[in-house]
Amino acid sequence: MAQRDQLEVDVLFVGAGPASLAGAIRLGQLSKAAGRALEILVIEKGGEVGYHGISGAVMDPRALDELLPDWRESAPVESAVTSDELWFLTRNGKIKAPFTPPPLNNHGKYVASLQKMCKWLADRAEQADAQVFPAFPGQELLWEDERVVGVRTGDKGLDHNGNPKSNYEPGADILAKVVVLGEGPRGTLTKQAVARLRLDEGSQPQVYAAGVKELWQLPDDRFKAGAVIHTLGYPLPAETFGGGFIYGMAGNVLDIGCVIGLDYHNPTTDPHNELQRMKEHPVIRTMLEGGKLIRYGAKAIPEGGLFAMPRLYADGLLLIGDSAGFLNGMRLKGIHLAMKSGMLAAESLWDALEGDRYDGEMLAAFDRRFRDSWAYAELRTARNFHQGFRRGLWPGLINAGLSTLTGGKGFGVIDELPGEAGYEQMEKVGWEPKQTPRAKIDGVLTFDRLTDVYNSGTIHDEDQPCHLKVSDTNVCRDICTREYGNPCQYFCPAAVYEPLFEPVDGGFQGRLQINFTNCVHCKTCDIADPYQIITWVPPQGGEGPIYLGM
Repeated sequence: MAQRDQLEVDVLFVGAGPASLAGAIRLGQLSKAAGRALEILVIEKGGEVGYHGISGAVMDPRALDELLPDWRESAPVESAVTSDELWFLTRNGKIKAPFTPPPLNNHGKYVASLQKMCKWLADRAEQADAQVFPAFPGQELLWEDERVVGVRTGDKGLDHNGNPKSNYEPGADILAKVVVLGEGPRGTLTKQAVARLRLDEGSQPQVYAAGVKELWQLPDDRFKAGAVIHTLGYPLPAETFGGGFIYGMAGNVLDIGCVIGLDYHNPTTDPHNELQRMKEHPVIRTMLEGGKLIRYGAKAIPEGGLFAMPRLYADGLLLIGDSAGFLNGMRLKGIHLAMKSGMLAAESLWDALEGDRYDGEMLAAFDRRFRDSWAYAELRTARNFHQGFRRGLWPGLINAGLSTLTGGKGFGVIDELPGEAGYEQMEKVGWEPKQTPRAKIDGVLTFDRLTDVYNSGTIHDEDQPCHLKVSDTNVCRDICTREYGNPCQYFCPAAVYEPLFEPVDGGFQGRLQINFTNCVHCKTCDIADPYQIITWVPPQGGEGPIYLGM
């Protein structure tokens, strides 16, 4: 094997999402103001910055106003929000809410593409003297005892057995005084750090949702840019957390998606299928008639709230953005909180660099800054939101309303409602579970998962190690088949998992086929597997989806 290159920097941000890019910009601003040159590096697994960026998104500009007050002159937002509606969908009709609940009031907010915003933020980070390297996935943390000292990036040019090919390039070891993890939800390095350092000790389990989204090109301006609709009800049963969103983007593009809590009970729940069923609704069908699907994607969303956040710091390490759970599920927003987390981290990093101290005690200033900020105050008002849906839609909505009136307390008698890991909520229903209703795939309005994967732009070299690590496929065959009917074939929105098992002599035989080249990097499998034996790691740098406009 070739020798690894080694690079030393002052601060390394992992993941070029809004959290890391805002952090790099803020740290660059502070260093420029002080006349001090810093080596600030941002690495990103996507082929270009923004390629793996996907969100709704209705963006609250609060953090951006603080970071870059001139942003309205050049940021590629789609439109200011022009209207807000909340619909409850029945099987064939809709009930429009007479008013918009305060958490969903989007006056002064902006419809945006996260992909476009990240690309723009990366340019601003480079103007602030940070370096941004796409196609560099963080594969493993580098340690000195229990201190994080850097990150090893992934190798390129390995065959499916892990042997070097003719184009083999070993990953680099990037050494940093502080590593800042902004990898998005269920980050690979974050998962390593949380497990080794027990950063989640004393926290509730993080609870996630799966967001599945399509962009449609409409033939006319029937849906105005800046129009925002959120939906409840159909197609989801009352016991399943979730809802839909429909946003008007520039150029007669419609942004439509479905969010489903990964704490559902029925193991045949299929987020991709629920989006297709949502489009079958008469109101939605009419909205999309004559349009064309142009892009598809999916991602996990950290919904657990304030009490599910891990400790944000350790020796040589900070956690920001979705990696740390900076998302307000009640408001359906996380971009502004991610950016604010990066900015607060940068200010704490600056103090650490000035004092030349990078231990956990010094970096704990990040947690103190967070608790004194508007980001903490906002998350506290939503602290019991997702937990309130444990008994279904209506108790959850009542709890949300009470939370709005009580500053976040809701049903919480002692301030905190208990939370549980989502995968623990899945019911054992046997190897032939009752199927949730299925959409009728017509290739015009509704699409199968492979067609949608094609529309995600996903590309992986087939001759490389599988980046979806199943620690024991015997569990899949002998236990999961019998207890759950292999839910991986339903929860993956990209048709990655294909259980080829059949009953024989009281047991099962066959194999688990993993179509890893379909993977859209949503992390749902790592989260929703009831046995927690799937580990998602980055594939070769630059590979995966291409989320243009998402």
